Amino acid sequence: MNKVLIIDDDEELCELVSEYLSVEGFDAESVNDGETGLARALSGEYEMAILDVMLPKMDGFEVLRNLRKESKLPVIMLTARGDDMERIVGLEIGADDYLAKPFNPRELAARLRAILRRTAEPASSEQVGEVIELDGIAISSSSRLATLDGEELNLTSVEFELLFELLRNAGKVVRKEDLSETVLDRKLSPFDRSLDMHISNLRKKLGNRDDGSVRIKTIRSVGYIYTVV
Repeated sequence: MNKVLIIDDDEELCELVSEYLSVEGFDAESVNDGETGLARALSGEYEMAILDVMLPKMDGFEVLRNLRKESKLPVIMLTARGDDMERIVGLEIGADDYLAKPFNPRELAARLRAILRRTAEPASSEQVGEVIELDGIAISSSSRLATLDGEELNLTSVEFELLFELLRNAGKVVRKEDLSETVLDRKLSPFDRSLDMHISNLRKKLGNRDDGSVRIKTIRSVGYIYTVV
């Protein structure tokens, strides 16, 4: 069973979500404050975490900031419905995905499975050892390691998959709809800005080339292209 850590101060919600996830094949455990949640998230016992923003002792943003200093553990943030700022901040500091409260447990389970698919070891011999080297970047689908000029890039699971897809199609425009289905494992909705935020974070981590040119260019209303020089 895949172990999931729930960090939320709503004990009733934790119990309900844990019960639902157990039926869906997950082993879920919960804690109810940020400090304990951070310690547990860093323990190495879990494959992913569900993290609320509003927490006692340490809020969810601070938990995530500290977690990202030491761990790539995939995180789904729980945000207030309609609060775009919470979603933007969460994605900026390294959340892999987000859900607005109240949420459908079935949707949560689907998001967790999407994360598992992104982070799972390659199943086919064709995928194993697939490495792309371009523009000073080397990225391996088997080791899930990406480097820039020999230095490891600290990427979330989503950022890794986005970079892999863009490099695999370098010089070509990749539609937002295709990236959403391939990387986020869901259809692109009109008001979902998570893909844009992940791309923005990826740009920051890659930086521009020495000549000032951008690596990932937005093609308005269409998608993105990894430029080739």
